Amino acid sequence: MNARTPRPAWEDLPDVVRDAVETRFGLVLKAESATSGIMPGVVARLDIEDGDREHVFLKAIDRNHEAAHLHLRERWAGENLPGDVPAPRMLWATTLGGWHAAVWEYVDAARHADLTPGSANLGPVLDTIALLGTRLTPCPNGATPVSANVKALLAKGKALLAKPAGALADREPYEAAFEGLDLAHLRGDTLLHYDLSASNLLVTGQRVRVVDWSFAARGAAWLDAALFAPGLVEAGHTPVKADELLSTLPPWKTAPQAAVVGIAAAWTLFRDYKARYGPEEVREARARAAEAGHAWMTYLRSKG
Repeated sequence: MNARTPRPAWEDLPDVVRDAVETRFGLVLKAESATSGIMPGVVARLDIEDGDREHVFLKAIDRNHEAAHLHLRERWAGENLPGDVPAPRMLWATTLGGWHAAVWEYVDAARHADLTPGSANLGPVLDTIALLGTRLTPCPNGATPVSANVKALLAKGKALLAKPAGALADREPYEAAFEGLDLAHLRGDTLLHYDLSASNLLVTGQRVRVVDWSFAARGAAWLDAALFAPGLVEAGHTPVKADELLSTLPPWKTAPQAAVVGIAAAWTLFRDYKARYGPEEVREARARAAEAGHAWMTYLRSKG
């Protein structure tokens, strides 16, 4: 989402949508749009006049927007997540006036997980990731195959590799990683979050809640850990230490080495591409992520 085109606000929604929300949840006293995150559409905390709760969280998007399918995928996840999965519940969803809208529980007094070395959040976060693998296998019917997500990463990576030689200094490791990646190794029967990161892990006390399921997909149980690893490196862990932390997760021990390297390459080149050609306001963050991803992939290759 470009800084010159800010998110629409609660007030920008069609009357029919706002009326439906207020009929279901009570008068909206205040709507505060989120300032973080990259998902387009209305993303706002609603302060409501309701005896049951003070706040809810609203996500809505024009049904013709190119990202509308991600809102529908998150809605599907909200309808299918088991009740004991540590995630906010979807309270209501509709399509009205040409907009998709969903209302979720609001997590009060939460902060993003601290993944830095020595953080007290690391243990609960890893326990939560392990729990997801247990609670989300077998995957509910109707999930998108994870190969659809990975193909989008690969497309951006291959686009960067196709640039003139000077655009990417060290191409050979990525080309080799892509050649060794067999999408069949990504198949599995676990519902993956696919985008686990500090920003999608909310902590209250020692409790962790997993939010933003827009990329939920069916695949191999080890994939969430593989995609989470560069974030540990970016938070300050060495690749060796990140590997040690992930080794506490049973699926990590079964991950095919070539597939892990290929996913690391795809993850890294996608962020490198965005660091070069994405919106100005995200380039610096994407460059830091790409640097961490490169360090992680280099370590994986050194393991043989």
